[in-house]
Amino acid sequence: MDDIEVPQYFICPISLQIMKDPVTVITGITYDRESIEHWLFTSKNITTCPVSKQPLPKDSDLTPNHMLRRLIQAWCTQNASHGVDRIPTPKPPLDRFQVLKLIKHLWLPQFQLKTIGQLELLAAESERNRNHMVEAGVPRAMLSFIGMCFKKGQTDGLEEALSVLKFIPIPSAEIKQVLVENDHIIDSLTWVLRCEMKNQITVKSHAMIVLKTITKAAGSRVLERLEPEFFKTIVRVLRCGITQQGINAALHVLLETCPWHRNQIIMVEAGTVFELIELELGFPENRTTELIFGVLFHLCSLAEGRARFLNHRGSIAVVSKRILSVSPAADDRAVLILTMICKFSGTHMVIQEMLKVGAVSKLCSLLQVDCGTYLKDRVKEILRLHSKEWKDSPCIGVSQDQYLR
Repeated sequence: MDDIEVPQYFICPISLQIMKDPVTVITGITYDRESIEHWLFTSKNITTCPVSKQPLPKDSDLTPNHMLRRLIQAWCTQNASHGVDRIPTPKPPLDRFQVLKLIKHLWLPQFQLKTIGQLELLAAESERNRNHMVEAGVPRAMLSFIGMCFKKGQTDGLEEALSVLKFIPIPSAEIKQVLVENDHIIDSLTWVLRCEMKNQITVKSHAMIVLKTITKAAGSRVLERLEPEFFKTIVRVLRCGITQQGINAALHVLLETCPWHRNQIIMVEAGTVFELIELELGFPENRTTELIFGVLFHLCSLAEGRARFLNHRGSIAVVSKRILSVSPAADDRAVLILTMICKFSGTHMVIQEMLKVGAVSKLCSLLQVDCGTYLKDRVKEILRLHSKEWKDSPCIGVSQDQYLR
């Protein structure tokens, strides 16, 4: 657009762009619909009018300012030669009744794929649409649709249904109700993770994000009865590759389900320990490391888990190297993992390996920095256990040798 002056009252006070769909709120201020909806629906606190600072309820009426919109459209048309794009007349906003009609069409075979495509577009369009869709029960309908696909072995529409669920949060109470009514929903999502289909990396990542939401809301009655195939599938997906968001979601699922002893045994047998170490060797983002170490800590509470950990040649080295380089949470989990190894699997070979890869030196360094008393006590416990083997080693610096005596 050429350097022309835009009338100030055409500009949205929030986005500072020309308004495409001007609406007036109860305080008398006009904003672009998309901007004020985002302001209202994403705020976690009591909302106020951005300009007047007066209270502005989340369910405030947004009155279309048709006259201002026509003025803006006319001005854009007059200035088209200066590179100003014409603003089309906006579509009427979605309401709850339209959404309910679409949900009904979802169960009619002849309208199914078209309807689910429409729902995906509406979910991507605006915050207001997403709120109406939650109120109308779209998340629950999507979970039911995925369950139907599982029973029929149908993959058409899965990508769109999972995309909708990525846009729209599933209310916790709704998940619990679905789990009561449909105990196959976790099996359905596990099946999606095993399917071969177009755009499967995206589809499986979205399925994993939904699975994370469900496992977080599910109770022990569900989580302590998960099938071995569930864990094998998650490990297989981590091995084959999904998006970073999908990886973190998968790790959240493992972390939510691994406190149960039965699940720990199944995870270890599924090869989880090896895959997590391989993932960590790829230098993931900090949050991923924290999640990996959280799961490894639980699995190293088992003798077989520690054996699998030590069978990987890079295990002790990678855990040690992350100390003081990721976050306090990662340090905490790394020390707990090494505590398990030293207390219950501290053979001569393991103790020498810790010395060789710098684990002992890193533990001594933790005592020299500002970290929690609890963590320092854990470190001292490890160092006391094997101080005889470590204290005279040339791998330990002079300043650190004091902690081994």
